Amino acid sequence: MRISVKSTLFAIATMILAIGCRTSGANDHNKKDTRTIEADIKFDSDSAYAYVERQVAMGPRVPGTPANIECSRYILSELTRHGADSVREQKGKMTAYTGDVLPIINIMGCFNPGARKRILLLAHYDTRPWADQDINSDNHSTPIPGANDGASGVGVLLEIARQLSDHTPPIGVDMLFVDAEDYGQASGFYNHDESWCLGTQYWAAHMPYAQDSLPSYAILLDMVGGIDAKFHREYFSVQEAPNVVDKVWGIAARSGYGHRFPNIDGGAIVDDHIFVNKAGIPAINIVESKNDVTKSFAPTWHTMDDDMNNIDRSTLKAAGQTVLNVIFNEKP
Repeated sequence: MRISVKSTLFAIATMILAIGCRTSGANDHNKKDTRTIEADIKFDSDSAYAYVERQVAMGPRVPGTPANIECSRYILSELTRHGADSVREQKGKMTAYTGDVLPIINIMGCFNPGARKRILLLAHYDTRPWADQDINSDNHSTPIPGANDGASGVGVLLEIARQLSDHTPPIGVDMLFVDAEDYGQASGFYNHDESWCLGTQYWAAHMPYAQDSLPSYAILLDMVGGIDAKFHREYFSVQEAPNVVDKVWGIAARSGYGHRFPNIDGGAIVDDHIFVNKAGIPAINIVESKNDVTKSFAPTWHTMDDDMNNIDRSTLKAAGQTVLNVIFNEKP
């Protein structure tokens, strides 16, 4: 994923206007319900960490490589092991901006298929083929380890799947693990949005839902394992699914993670949720996009330092417990 420069400039102008119109401050998005949520189902950050570690041990999961195929099979087997009622692969091909024809393997798992109300959770499992943001230019053609950018979102979802195997959710939960998110063109910035998220674009073009049975909303988890990471309210999420943002950030605050989910607007990120929104499903992105040091993504983004040394169990816990609480606070 990357920050959309054009959209960020528009977002800044929009936020300035919005701030001028508010009477109660910029951080008052969620004042409707302040009751503390005591989670009956505990997200296990050690288990999520182990899922991240297992993926990184496979090596870079660049589309079409043996490690990518191994990871897709691992996800499929874990969903099956955790009792997903249906598990399916979606295979296809997409042409990258480089001209490479990439084999796409998306994986979906379904929990509680009889429920009429459903939500979609998603993450990408592929990794960036080039460490093009690394301080050492010798690494710019080397694939990244992808611990945070790739494995962390998958690790959180697999731990949620493990919990759902023991606790039937009140609603249907579909999980989507997408390929080829990170093969996009970095140069040129906002002119090349559609060079990113190729797996999700393929999924959206061959979506396994009828128009009258779409999930109520979708939550994307991306880079949810960084050290001391905070998740600001991503711009496109607020624009396309403001009620979902309010719901998730409100539950995070009530779950004791308000410091991790500040009610502050973040950047405009080109990521998988863009194409889920285009497919007609209101989608939001839980992503670190306003790092305290870089004011953007984490310092490890698209570098060789995106490894297990920079994965924080407490960050995985904040993201995972929040999403679990969202699921189990839904009404059928």
